[in-house]
Amino acid sequence: MLKFLKRILFQFKEYFLLVVLLVISLSLLSTNEKQQSKHLNSFALQNFSFFSDAINSMTSIFRKDISYAKLKEENAELMLEVNLLRKFSLENEKLRSLIGLKDSSKFPLIPVKVVSKLVTKIQGNFIINKGTGNGIIKGMPVISEKGLVGMIMETTEDCSVVRTLYNSNLNVAVTIQRENVDGVLSFDGKDLIIKNIPTSQDIQVGDRVETSDFSSLFPAYVPIGEIILKKTNDVGLLYNLTVRPFADIPGANVLFVIKIVPSKEINHLEMNLMK
Repeated sequence: MLKFLKRILFQFKEYFLLVVLLVISLSLLSTNEKQQSKHLNSFALQNFSFFSDAINSMTSIFRKDISYAKLKEENAELMLEVNLLRKFSLENEKLRSLIGLKDSSKFPLIPVKVVSKLVTKIQGNFIINKGTGNGIIKGMPVISEKGLVGMIMETTEDCSVVRTLYNSNLNVAVTIQRENVDGVLSFDGKDLIIKNIPTSQDIQVGDRVETSDFSSLFPAYVPIGEIILKKTNDVGLLYNLTVRPFADIPGANVLFVIKIVPSKEINHLEMNLMK
């Protein structure tokens, strides 16, 4: 602290000397009774008071002000409250979308919550908080408010395992909507891919992909995603299409199970054919 004060005094010694001299001059003038000295004294006092106020205003910025600290504390509290309100707003908007989906669906929907995510490089599985006690059975599709997420693979009384689209063991019969081209969607460990689509088909980036009406695993016309990349194979006769899902699968929280009873025999045959 002393070193700091010495440095300040050394850097501004000329100004301090000027102030001292001004104070001495004003003191001497105040003792002089001549009329000219009184006018000069009045002028000097006015200017001195002006500069004194300016210096006080400048130095007050660096003073420890309790009200300033209090304002910072209130700002921090308001920031936290605003962030909490923003989170509630997003959750409310999502729930409104889910309620709208439930009301408009022709299938009964069971709302569920993701309680755990078991994700590896090629195996993506969720655990949800409802099971056979709520009417959920193996094979039922799982969706979000934006599109397909996966399928129920295991159940207990109180919870179920969802095999998501990001699981290499799940293959989905799909249709490219604009051209009505059928294919099979699968996960290659990095992307969702539809393989072996003939290059003679007019497939464009941005085309929507949905579940096929040929599938018994999923109801037809459930949105899945859009094509973001198409590549031809080495021969140049077939496309491999990369699909970006509409559903935010990694960030999934609240989902719906579509309450349709799958045919065990047909599902078994279809799943075996897709392997």
